[in-house]
Amino acid sequence: MSRPELFRFRLYVAGDTQNSIQAVANLTVLCRANLPNQHQIEIVDVLREPMRALKDHIHMTPTLVKLAPSPVRTIVGTLSQTQPLLQALGLVTFAP
Repeated sequence: MSRPELFRFRLYVAGDTQNSIQAVANLTVLCRANLPNQHQIEIVDVLREPMRALKDHIHMTPTLVKLAPSPVRTIVGTLSQTQPLLQALGLVTFAP
């Protein structure tokens, strides 16, 4: 039996602002529901690591980057709309 593919996410937040807290919570719930034991989330606080945000070309928070599997995708916002988020991340497809 093959091992399930690992989804790697990096979420850029700005401290403990309401939008950042909401994005972390929404991503956590989404991953637990749709990718149990198949996900890894890295949280980058741009207030603590501003140079990293600049280097990674992050200009707004919260910003989610799906690093793996390919293709890399970037989503800005609180991640509150589950269905569009799943589609943007390639976790569901549009029905024909």
